[in-house]
Amino acid sequence: MSTARETATLLPGPEELRTHVRALAALDAAIGDDPRFCCYTFDSAWAPGEETALMDNGSGDDFSVHFTPAGVLIRGFDHESEMSPYVNDEVRPGVIDDVPASLRPLLDDPAFRDEGIDASRVTACLWREAGDTVWRTGSAIDFPAGSEDPDGSGFLFGLLTDRSPEAVQAYFEDYYERPVPLEAIRHVLAGRPLTPAVTKALDPTAALRAVTE
Repeated sequence: MSTARETATLLPGPEELRTHVRALAALDAAIGDDPRFCCYTFDSAWAPGEETALMDNGSGDDFSVHFTPAGVLIRGFDHESEMSPYVNDEVRPGVIDDVPASLRPLLDDPAFRDEGIDASRVTACLWREAGDTVWRTGSAIDFPAGSEDPDGSGFLFGLLTDRSPEAVQAYFEDYYERPVPLEAIRHVLAGRPLTPAVTKALDPTAALRAVTE
């Protein structure tokens, strides 16, 4: 069974995670030709002192990673999960019960609540307070039986737990249905800036669009 607890053991520290999610957003923007279809984005001014990485696959599933002075909170939502708050009009018992007070307000952001339900849009939640050395999850989560990925962690956080250039390349090649050079992926994942050569390698048609638009 893959759950947030397994995800917690595979995540890197906050700074490495921040570099990685920024790189995913940069890659998505560079490879795609329309920002409306980017799944990964990064907002460096989400709120005062807060940065937030977002993933929205356009099919009802999403996650957010909030970087704040108090720590980091990861919220994931699998719309097909039995743990969805839409099943019982509340967040599944145990998922957010242990979230510390310093990070709990992040779950109340209107961006992660939908009309018609008085609950955060969350099936998986992880956090790491400033100064902590490990990622935490709820200690008494009521996982439904009979599912290999009950809270959606397995597919939601796949590129956060397997951060290899090969895994990232496979994802973007599948999503955009065209080859993406591995060396360009490596360059961006390493935190290096997007040079004109790397940008052209990621999207050979970018220069042509710039001329014709």
